[in-house]
Amino acid sequence: MTHDSSASEAAALDAAARDDAALDAAAPVAPDLDLTETEDDLARERALRVGLEEFELDESDQALLESEWTDEEAEAEQALPVLAIVGRPNVGKSTLVNRIIGRREAVVADKPGVTRDRVSYPAEWAGRRFMLVDTGGWETDVAGIESKVAEQAEVAISLADAVVFVVDAAVGATATDERVVELLRRSGKPVVLCANKVDGASGEADATYLWALGLGEPYPVSALHGRGTGDLLDAAVKALPTQSAHGKLRPSGPRRVALVGRPNVGKSSLLNKIAGSERVVVDEVAGTTRDPVDELIELRGIPYWFVDTAGIRRRVHQTKGADFYASLRTAAAIEKAEIGVVLVDASNPLTEQDIRVIQQVVDAGRALVIAYNKWDLMDEDRRPFLEREIEKELVQIAWAPRVNLSARTGWHSERLVPAIERSLASWDRRVPTGKLNAFLGELVAAHPHPLRGGKQSRILFATQASTRPPRFVIFATGFIEAGYRRFIERRLRETFGFEGTPIEISVRVREKRKR
Repeated sequence: MTHDSSASEAAALDAAARDDAALDAAAPVAPDLDLTETEDDLARERALRVGLEEFELDESDQALLESEWTDEEAEAEQALPVLAIVGRPNVGKSTLVNRIIGRREAVVADKPGVTRDRVSYPAEWAGRRFMLVDTGGWETDVAGIESKVAEQAEVAISLADAVVFVVDAAVGATATDERVVELLRRSGKPVVLCANKVDGASGEADATYLWALGLGEPYPVSALHGRGTGDLLDAAVKALPTQSAHGKLRPSGPRRVALVGRPNVGKSSLLNKIAGSERVVVDEVAGTTRDPVDELIELRGIPYWFVDTAGIRRRVHQTKGADFYASLRTAAAIEKAEIGVVLVDASNPLTEQDIRVIQQVVDAGRALVIAYNKWDLMDEDRRPFLEREIEKELVQIAWAPRVNLSARTGWHSERLVPAIERSLASWDRRVPTGKLNAFLGELVAAHPHPLRGGKQSRILFATQASTRPPRFVIFATGFIEAGYRRFIERRLRETFGFEGTPIEISVRVREKRKR
């Protein structure tokens, strides 16, 4: 049975490889981009600028035309020391994390086991900056997904410079807490003991019993109300070294990749495959990931922040509890990313959810790559249906690079990086003003705007207002209809190679000055 299954998978991948080779051979060659301006381009730009002076321009027009283009150089931050928050489930770790970073970032719910992966947040206290790592609850003798959560907590301890061990003071030290203490002692890391859920003076007496754990002074804290967190943080910052042994340089520039898609399409499996380690919890249960998980991975010499997000469900208002907040954090992760890699299950029909997730990335103005995962599970009969679905449902985003892969086996996962690089290069691309107006002049001469009411709108001048995503502003004598704008967008992509990025085109209609 297993042999037949692996043989059919191998056959499917061989067939897919042949299809890919044929597609690569048939694919149009990208234009050899030359964005240097010639003397003719510059002369045309000067002439069009002079002609534009005859029209009524407001202050924003003048500011746009006079603005100088500057390239912002990204600077890398110092590697920050790492402080891990550990403890058994439901002792208030994520609540404490939210208290320390000053916002509701970590998913919190009134039941154990909400946090599953180790999730990093930049934090600051008393002028000291550090990375705060929230972990899933550590339990002993557990199986299934809980054992994987515990493994992530153990990895967090090994990769931390210091540890805050959170214990529920109202319950007292349990057998599991004592096992965690053994693990912490073996690690040799500095440990600060947090006695959480101490809401008043009566609870402080309970906290004193935790001296018996042998980790030094227990700091009585109410993470929910903020009581005592200052003293705890003073001790934690004191335990952190000035030079991190485990922190990673976090580049402040772009190259932040969000892995998004509906639940159970293989986002976490793909991140683990790219990272080359079991970085995030993977399970057959849909919706395993809840907090966006950041992982710094260097690929082909370039650092990327990969963000594994919670699966976007049918409708946000149809979710509840931890899943609802996870959906909101996924949307925020897309906003903070430079590019969205949308994973689609190739072995099943495209759904409304898949299309909406793709549209969410486009609407956010982010670069886009569509990864068709689980290619090894797709049979021969499914392939023509998938092609028809793509032609029908994704016709408006034919510009997005497509990668067929299998996150489980690693097949074609190496093709993801070149696709990401192409999309990000397009997202950053700027067309010089002279070159842009020369392109539009030739385009309009060959295909003028259609007549409307006996009048023809004339394009006066165009400039690229910004990148990330590329945004173009066209000055015209009349309204430019939507069909003609789409035509301009298609030709812009063909000429300047804007593969993998949305393009925004806005039109400013201006009238001649009255004499």
